[in-house]
Amino acid sequence: MTSPDPQASSPARSGGRRWVYFLPLAVLAGLTGLFLFGLGNDPRLLPSQLINRPLPEFALEAPPGRDRPLTSEVLKGDVSLVNIFGSWCVACLQEHPVLRQIAAEGVVRIHGIDWREKNPADGMAWLRRHGDPYDAVGQDPDSKLAIDLGVTGAPETFVVDAQGVVRYKHVGPITQQDWTEKLKPLIADLRKAAQ
Repeated sequence: MTSPDPQASSPARSGGRRWVYFLPLAVLAGLTGLFLFGLGNDPRLLPSQLINRPLPEFALEAPPGRDRPLTSEVLKGDVSLVNIFGSWCVACLQEHPVLRQIAAEGVVRIHGIDWREKNPADGMAWLRRHGDPYDAVGQDPDSKLAIDLGVTGAPETFVVDAQGVVRYKHVGPITQQDWTEKLKPLIADLRKAAQ
């Protein structure tokens, strides 16, 4: 028969392990702090390395049913919106009525980049179903341009000035409020500055 270890039950030894009981509380407090910090930051305000830099040179093939490719040259000459979308993108469907309304206003040309379609015809079928606000559409199934643009998800929209320079990046669906309070005034300012 063995005798009990006198050090195992000593007050000094058990006091040294008390911090273990507070470890889950400390981890929970840290996670709560990170969560609250994340709530205070708008994920749509991600910085873009492209702001005030020329859009990369590109040439995207037109999808089936369109005869004009989308190239960086098409964008030059006037302010335009370049919108990343896909038929698979749920948030794009939420944004789409606003894009159609913008196109109907005739304030700015909207160009679409049909991103990561598995079937090249899916994007145009989606536009036939929901309406087509785009002046030109290019396909980017392998994300070649999306990587250059730093696209993190769809929808995303770039405001590009008449010289092909990116002036603003909008992450997520454009709302009516985004259009009237941010994008439309910015487009007017860019046109005024170009005169």
